Amino acid sequence: MQKTKDRQRLKIVVVNGIVMALYLALTILVAPVSSGPIQFRISESLNHLVVFNRKLLWGILGGVIVYNAFFGFGLLDVIYGGGQTLFALTLTALLQNKIKSVKTRLAINTAFFTVSMGLIAYMLVPTVGRAFWTTYGTLALSEFIIMAVSAPLMYYLNRSLTFETRV
Repeated sequence: MQKTKDRQRLKIVVVNGIVMALYLALTILVAPVSSGPIQFRISESLNHLVVFNRKLLWGILGGVIVYNAFFGFGLLDVIYGGGQTLFALTLTALLQNKIKSVKTRLAINTAFFTVSMGLIAYMLVPTVGRAFWTTYGTLALSEFIIMAVSAPLMYYLNRSLTFETRV
Protein backbone atom coordinates (compact mmCIF):
# COMPACT_ATOMS: atom_id res chain seq x y z
CA MET A 1 0.00 0.00 0.00
CA GLN A 2 2.80 2.43 0.92
CA LYS A 3 4.67 1.68 -2.34
CA THR A 4 1.57 2.65 -4.32
CA LYS A 5 1.31 5.98 -2.48
CA ASP A 6 5.02 6.63 -2.94
CA ARG A 7 4.78 5.92 -6.67
CA GLN A 8 1.77 8.22 -6.98
CA ARG A 9 3.62 11.03 -5.16
CA LEU A 10 6.67 10.52 -7.35
CA LYS A 11 4.50 10.60 -10.46
CA ILE A 12 2.95 13.91 -9.34
CA VAL A 13 6.41 15.41 -8.75
CA VAL A 14 7.76 14.18 -12.10
CA VAL A 15 4.76 15.40 -14.11
CA ASN A 16 4.91 18.79 -12.37
CA GLY A 17 8.62 18.95 -13.17
CA ILE A 18 7.83 18.34 -16.83
CA VAL A 19 5.13 21.05 -16.76
CA MET A 20 7.61 23.45 -15.11
CA ALA A 21 10.28 22.72 -17.74
CA LEU A 22 7.73 23.18 -20.51
CA TYR A 23 6.62 26.51 -19.00
CA LEU A 24 10.23 27.69 -18.88
CA ALA A 25 11.01 26.55 -22.42
CA LEU A 26 7.91 28.21 -23.88
CA THR A 27 8.59 31.44 -21.99
CA ILE A 28 12.24 31.61 -23.02
CA LEU A 29 11.21 30.87 -26.61
CA VAL A 30 9.42 34.23 -26.79
CA ALA A 31 11.80 36.00 -24.36
CA PRO A 32 11.69 39.47 -25.93
CA VAL A 33 7.96 39.70 -25.15
CA SER A 34 7.86 37.57 -21.98
CA SER A 35 8.36 40.38 -19.47
CA GLY A 36 7.41 44.01 -19.08
CA PRO A 37 4.18 45.92 -19.67
CA ILE A 38 3.22 43.77 -22.67
CA GLN A 39 3.61 40.04 -22.05
CA PHE A 40 2.84 37.48 -24.72
CA ARG A 41 3.93 34.37 -22.85
CA ILE A 42 2.81 31.37 -24.84
CA SER A 43 3.50 29.43 -21.64
CA GLU A 44 0.53 31.12 -19.98
CA SER A 45 -1.66 28.73 -21.96
CA LEU A 46 -0.47 26.06 -19.50
CA ASN A 47 -2.51 27.85 -16.82
CA HIS A 48 -5.48 26.05 -18.33
CA LEU A 49 -4.08 22.68 -17.21
CA VAL A 50 -5.47 23.40 -13.74
CA VAL A 51 -8.96 23.49 -15.23
CA PHE A 52 -8.52 19.80 -15.96
CA ASN A 53 -6.24 18.70 -13.12
CA ARG A 54 -5.51 20.85 -10.08
CA LYS A 55 -2.47 18.72 -9.16
CA LEU A 56 -0.64 20.43 -12.04
CA LEU A 57 -0.78 23.80 -10.24
CA TRP A 58 2.69 23.31 -8.72
CA GLY A 59 4.46 22.80 -12.04
CA ILE A 60 2.98 25.99 -13.48
CA LEU A 61 3.75 27.97 -10.33
CA GLY A 62 7.30 26.61 -10.28
CA GLY A 63 7.83 27.64 -13.89
CA VAL A 64 6.62 31.17 -13.19
CA ILE A 65 8.81 31.53 -10.10
CA VAL A 66 11.98 30.18 -11.73
CA TYR A 67 11.53 32.27 -14.89
CA ASN A 68 10.81 35.45 -12.92
CA ALA A 69 13.78 34.85 -10.61
CA PHE A 70 16.32 34.38 -13.38
CA PHE A 71 14.93 36.29 -16.35
CA GLY A 72 12.32 38.67 -14.93
CA PHE A 73 12.61 41.49 -12.42
CA GLY A 74 14.09 39.35 -9.62
CA LEU A 75 12.67 38.88 -6.14
CA LEU A 76 9.89 41.41 -6.62
CA ASP A 77 8.75 39.57 -9.74
CA VAL A 78 8.93 36.24 -7.91
CA ILE A 79 6.67 37.59 -5.17
CA TYR A 80 4.16 39.43 -7.37
CA GLY A 81 4.23 37.09 -10.39
CA GLY A 82 4.21 33.98 -8.23
CA GLY A 83 1.51 35.45 -6.01
CA GLN A 84 -0.67 36.42 -8.96
CA THR A 85 -0.30 32.96 -10.49
CA LEU A 86 -0.97 31.17 -7.20
CA PHE A 87 -4.04 33.36 -6.56
CA ALA A 88 -5.61 32.78 -10.00
CA LEU A 89 -4.76 29.07 -10.15
CA THR A 90 -6.09 28.47 -6.64
CA LEU A 91 -9.39 30.14 -7.52
CA THR A 92 -9.65 27.96 -10.62
CA ALA A 93 -8.74 24.80 -8.67
CA LEU A 94 -11.43 25.55 -6.09
CA LEU A 95 -14.06 25.64 -8.85
CA GLN A 96 -13.21 22.20 -10.21
CA ASN A 97 -15.89 20.38 -8.20
CA LYS A 98 -18.38 23.25 -8.15
CA ILE A 99 -18.61 23.99 -11.88
CA LYS A 100 -18.93 20.91 -14.04
CA SER A 101 -18.68 22.57 -17.46
CA VAL A 102 -15.08 22.54 -18.66
CA LYS A 103 -15.79 25.33 -21.13
CA THR A 104 -17.16 27.53 -18.34
CA ARG A 105 -14.12 26.81 -16.16
CA LEU A 106 -11.81 27.70 -19.06
CA ALA A 107 -13.63 31.01 -19.49
CA ILE A 108 -13.53 31.76 -15.76
CA ASN A 109 -9.82 30.84 -15.61
CA THR A 110 -9.20 33.29 -18.45
CA ALA A 111 -11.06 35.98 -16.50
CA PHE A 112 -9.15 35.26 -13.26
CA PHE A 113 -5.81 35.65 -15.02
CA THR A 114 -6.86 38.73 -16.98
CA VAL A 115 -8.20 40.57 -13.93
CA SER A 116 -5.37 39.54 -11.61
CA MET A 117 -2.80 41.12 -13.94
CA GLY A 118 -3.47 44.21 -11.81
CA LEU A 119 -0.93 42.79 -9.33
CA ILE A 120 1.72 42.67 -12.05
CA ALA A 121 0.83 46.18 -13.18
CA TYR A 122 1.19 47.42 -9.60
CA MET A 123 4.68 45.90 -9.47
CA LEU A 124 5.73 47.23 -12.88
CA VAL A 125 4.54 50.86 -12.60
CA PRO A 126 7.60 52.12 -10.66
CA THR A 127 9.91 50.12 -12.95
CA VAL A 128 8.55 51.11 -16.35
CA GLY A 129 7.46 54.63 -15.42
CA ARG A 130 4.00 54.38 -16.98
CA ALA A 131 0.63 55.04 -15.40
CA PHE A 132 -1.08 52.13 -13.63
CA TRP A 133 -4.11 51.95 -15.92
CA THR A 134 -2.01 52.05 -19.08
CA THR A 135 0.24 49.29 -17.77
CA TYR A 136 -2.70 47.25 -16.51
CA GLY A 137 -4.52 47.70 -19.83
CA THR A 138 -1.63 46.35 -21.91
CA LEU A 139 -0.96 43.50 -19.48
CA ALA A 140 -4.61 42.49 -19.18
CA LEU A 141 -5.14 42.64 -22.94
CA SER A 142 -2.05 40.56 -23.74
CA GLU A 143 -2.96 38.01 -21.04
CA PHE A 144 -6.56 37.84 -22.26
CA ILE A 145 -5.43 37.20 -25.85
CA ILE A 146 -3.11 34.34 -24.87
CA MET A 147 -5.63 32.76 -22.50
CA ALA A 148 -8.62 33.16 -24.85
CA VAL A 149 -6.79 31.80 -27.88
CA SER A 150 -5.32 28.86 -25.97
CA ALA A 151 -8.53 27.83 -24.15
CA PRO A 152 -10.11 26.06 -27.15
CA LEU A 153 -6.75 24.52 -28.03
CA MET A 154 -6.37 23.09 -24.51
CA TYR A 155 -9.98 21.89 -24.61
CA TYR A 156 -9.33 19.89 -27.77
CA LEU A 157 -5.91 18.68 -26.62
CA ASN A 158 -7.58 17.33 -23.50
CA ARG A 159 -9.85 15.17 -25.62
CA SER A 160 -6.89 13.07 -26.74
CA LEU A 161 -4.42 13.64 -23.87
CA THR A 162 -6.92 13.53 -20.96
CA PHE A 163 -5.05 15.81 -18.57
CA GLU A 164 -7.31 14.60 -15.74
CA THR A 165 -5.66 11.19 -15.76
CA ARG A 166 -2.03 12.28 -16.06
CA VAL A 167 -1.38 12.24 -12.30
